[in-house]
Amino acid sequence: MSLPPLPLTVIGGYLGAGKTTLINRMLRAPGGRRIMVMVNDFGAINIDAELIEAAEGDMMSLTNGCVCCTMGADLFMALGDALDRRPRPDHLVIEASGIADPSRIAMAARAEPELAYEGIVTVVDGGEFPRLAADAQIGPQIEGQVRAADLVLVTKGGAPDLDLRLSVLSGAPVARLEEGTDATTLLLGQARDAKLPVEGRGHAAHVSWQGTGPVMDRATLEARLAARPPGLYRLKGWVRAPEGGVHEVQVVGAGVTLRHLREARETQLVGIGLRGTFDPAEADRWWRGG
Repeated sequence: MSLPPLPLTVIGGYLGAGKTTLINRMLRAPGGRRIMVMVNDFGAINIDAELIEAAEGDMMSLTNGCVCCTMGADLFMALGDALDRRPRPDHLVIEASGIADPSRIAMAARAEPELAYEGIVTVVDGGEFPRLAADAQIGPQIEGQVRAADLVLVTKGGAPDLDLRLSVLSGAPVARLEEGTDATTLLLGQARDAKLPVEGRGHAAHVSWQGTGPVMDRATLEARLAARPPGLYRLKGWVRAPEGGVHEVQVVGAGVTLRHLREARETQLVGIGLRGTFDPAEADRWWRGG
């Protein structure tokens, strides 16, 4: 029996932006998921000792079922190792180095049929971004990391108008990563205990649908998705197709991917947006055609 595609999220951002802090928060509260994190260097992660079950070579096993490993020089080999792991993790997270272009990792993910690309999250140091972006040498790289983002997370303060600047630059939702933010939900999507039809948590808001309908052909579904409400930066699941089987739906930021599967499933979709820019009730009316 073939396994479903392994979801992959890429975390990018310049040196010191807060990527490691974000990953640590996610690993301490994985929400019942077996998360596999690929990093460049174990030393920067600094995972709490009580979470570490075993460490050997380039692999670290945690007591909550998560694992952490170093990426190595060959990205495709590292991805292959993750896909071959049994049991397979529920989600793969790759931390791009501070000077890396996260879109290149995303391109590798899109080329691998056993992976389901779930977007790029770019972490921005709010206090340092204006100075770094103005630097003639590194500014284009800093802005390029933001342009690649499907979600921008701002850390360490910053001016009130920074969010607008980042939103214009990236075309993606912008959120402030504060103490109470549910990092795992923002990064990885649907929480395991998400309720119907609407649930909000932290800075993320959910809306979900399930049941025997609606049944849509591809053209109708594409038109419906093109008219999706603002702030809905993530949508995933299945919609029943008239010819049998389902359309698998993956929406990440502006990108939409549809794939027909012959499996017999009910319609089941989960949408995620950011509070303040996303209205779950409006999204519910949109999907139901109201």
